[in-house]
Amino acid sequence: MPTAKTKPATRSSTSKTADPEPKGAAFAPRDMTKKEVTAFLSDLARAWPDAETELKFSSPFQLLVATALAAQATDASVNRVTPALFAKAPGPAEMALLTSDEVGEFIRTIGLWRNKARNIVALSQMLVERYDGEVPTDRDALESLPGVGRKTAAVVLNVAFGEPAVPVDTHAFRLANRTGLARGKNVLDVERALERRVPLPMLRDSHHWLILQGRYVCKARRPECWRCVATAHCLYPDKELIAPKRAKA
Repeated sequence: MPTAKTKPATRSSTSKTADPEPKGAAFAPRDMTKKEVTAFLSDLARAWPDAETELKFSSPFQLLVATALAAQATDASVNRVTPALFAKAPGPAEMALLTSDEVGEFIRTIGLWRNKARNIVALSQMLVERYDGEVPTDRDALESLPGVGRKTAAVVLNVAFGEPAVPVDTHAFRLANRTGLARGKNVLDVERALERRVPLPMLRDSHHWLILQGRYVCKARRPECWRCVATAHCLYPDKELIAPKRAKA
C-alpha cells in the first residue's frame, strides 16, 4: 500500500498516557473561529494533498496490529518489523496460532514488545472466536480487544473503514492546542473539540493532515513556522517566520 509523502508543499520550498495540560505562551490564547478553522485546514490540505497513514498494511487486521505496535513507537520502527511478521501470519487465524514468544521474536526492537506480543496473540484469538476472523467496525467492539485503546480504534475506523473518526496522537494534540484549532486539557477533550469544530467533509482527512504537519513541521521542541503554509490562520503567539541562521562552526 502506498505511503504518504514525507515532505509537505511550502511557500518556498495501546498504551494510554496522560497528556500535558495546555498552558502558557506555547499554546493559542483562544480557539479559532469556524471560518479560521476552515481556512487553516484548507491550507493543510494543500500542503498534504496525498496524506494517508505511513504505516504499511494490506488488510484491516494488519492495520490494527501495526497501529497497536505504534503506541509509544514510531511508524518507521513499526514498518521495519511488520513485513516479516505479516509474512509469517498475514491474518488473525495464522497469528492466533503463534505464541507470544514467537511474535516477540519479530518485534523485539519495538517499545513494550513483550506486552504487545501478548496482546497481538490475544486479540487475534478473540477475532477468530468472536468475530469470525473479521475486524469489527464498531468502536466498542474494537476497544474490547486486548491492547486496543480509543486512539487505535479510531485509526482503524478512519483508515480501514472510512469513518470520520478522529484519532488524536501526540502530534495532533500538540498542534490542535498550539494553533487554536481545538484546545483541550487531554486527548479526549481535543478529540471531542475537533469533532465539533472541524467541518464534516474535512473531518476524516484532517487526522492525516494534523499528524503529518505535527510530525514534520509543527514539531514539539521548535515549530518550523517559516516552512508552514498555514501561518495566516494559526493563533500560536510565538511564530518564527524567518528561518534561524545556522550557528557558525
